Amino acid sequence: MRQRSLIAITAALAAGALTLTACGSRDDDGGGSDSGNGGTTVVIGVDAPLTGDLSALGLGIKNSVDLAAKTANKDKYVEGITFEVEALDDQGQASVGQQNATKLVANDDVLGVVGPLNSSVGEAMQKVFDTAKLVEVSPANTNPALTQGVKWQTEKARPYKSYFRTATTDAIQGPFAAQYVFNDAKKKKVFVIDDKKTYGAGLAATFTDEFKKLGGQVVGTEHINPDSKDFNAVATKVKNSGADAVYYGGEYPQAGPLSKQIKEAGANIPLVGGDGIYSADFIKLAGTAGTGDLATSVGAPVEELPSAKEFVANYKAGGYKEDYEAYGGYSYDSAWAIIEAVKKVVEDNDGKLPDDARSKVVDAMQNVSFDGVTGKVAFDEFGDATNKQLTVYSVKDGDWTTVKSGTFTG
Repeated sequence: MRQRSLIAITAALAAGALTLTACGSRDDDGGGSDSGNGGTTVVIGVDAPLTGDLSALGLGIKNSVDLAAKTANKDKYVEGITFEVEALDDQGQASVGQQNATKLVANDDVLGVVGPLNSSVGEAMQKVFDTAKLVEVSPANTNPALTQGVKWQTEKARPYKSYFRTATTDAIQGPFAAQYVFNDAKKKKVFVIDDKKTYGAGLAATFTDEFKKLGGQVVGTEHINPDSKDFNAVATKVKNSGADAVYYGGEYPQAGPLSKQIKEAGANIPLVGGDGIYSADFIKLAGTAGTGDLATSVGAPVEELPSAKEFVANYKAGGYKEDYEAYGGYSYDSAWAIIEAVKKVVEDNDGKLPDDARSKVVDAMQNVSFDGVTGKVAFDEFGDATNKQLTVYSVKDGDWTTVKSGTFTG
């Protein structure tokens, strides 16, 4: 059982430089295709919402993977290997993501996939990739069941060997937020709302459990339609509940209008959410009503990490039209983890990709460890990130500002 605890504030943020130098071995055959220059082309797949409401986050993922591939090629990080990126749009839909997974599996040059954004999409893709022994590294999935099984709270069991993630889970994020809301923000009565999706409902549940353990009161709950933009009915319920904060499990397309309508109903209280609302688009949708709203997100603020300075500078120099958003650093690190695994497989096979390169990359991924954009990148026995850092952000003067960075100690 998790005992009542405080947030352990980190004394210093992760340090280190990007691992962007090294030499590999020349590759001639197996797994990839001849690039025409005496080397081999390896494709890193990307699955993310590149269109639709969540495209701001999805495009940040795609661009950051592209930057990783270009950096590896420029530095000839894996000798004889040229990395290319194939990005597919899942539109935030599980069924589309599953189709994309099948398409990526069918391309023999694909030796790893970064994505998806949504836990519900990840859930639909896992078996397709695992059957094909194709490694998948998500920079954003946070539902604990994806790595620890549906009974993760009582009986952890890893369902898929090929699935990894660089983001920490909602088993940590929800309680981390609850501790901040109760202990730091001094909010004792919370109205909990979720969008009924895998990510949102799971996050709301872990927040609720910890908030109650701390002595907080949940004065109301509601499940909204993720396709809706009219939340006046639930806003009225929030107003009448006497809540001094709202916790929302879901994403920014709904969270922005929800925050605005709650304030319009007369409840001048903060909306608190997870990494799914940590986007500039939330602030655009909420307008001035979003001031004072809070979000937790995985990791420390990228801009403040010494290890991320090169990434930020290179991203700007890359001329990408879209921001790297909440998951840029984690997407770069996910792609780099695949690059590191490919490098290991090539070096272990006398400078060539073996015929069973995909399964070898899966095996190599388990032991990948490097200093990345987001700090130390490594995976535990479930494929989860060993980096458990989280940060609370608040909307101030039309932008997200850092409030507190630390780790959950349960």
